[in-house]
Amino acid sequence: QVRVVESGGDSVQPGGSLRLSCTASTSAPGESVNIYAMSWYHQAPGKQREMVASIDDDGTKYAYAVKDRFTISKDHAKSTGYLQMNNLKPDDTGTFFCNVHGRWFGDPSTRRFDLWGQGTQVTVSS
Repeated sequence: QVRVVESGGDSVQPGGSLRLSCTASTSAPGESVNIYAMSWYHQAPGKQREMVASIDDDGTKYAYAVKDRFTISKDHAKSTGYLQMNNLKPDDTGTFFCNVHGRWFGDPSTRRFDLWGQGTQVTVSS
């Protein structure tokens, strides 16, 4: 079974920085996962979830509101993706979720997966 877990959320002042992490993992011996694509979503209090950044083999994409402030990346060897957030603003407050498209490898079976993490809270306030 594949799990997706986000971490790195915190409370910071406006202008501060945070790096969020999203890891896909499996606990069973002999199993592994590969991440093919990852997206980060932001859900502000009382609002719908919106995508802010994505990464796949074709490159990266960003929402206009975070362009030049956020950077998405992934480490294939660690099955982990990151969202570096700089110059944070009060409007960035909310829960950040990652969505991961990848493949699980067992022995001998394999299958694709598309999973969400549980979210990590970011608060930007003075």
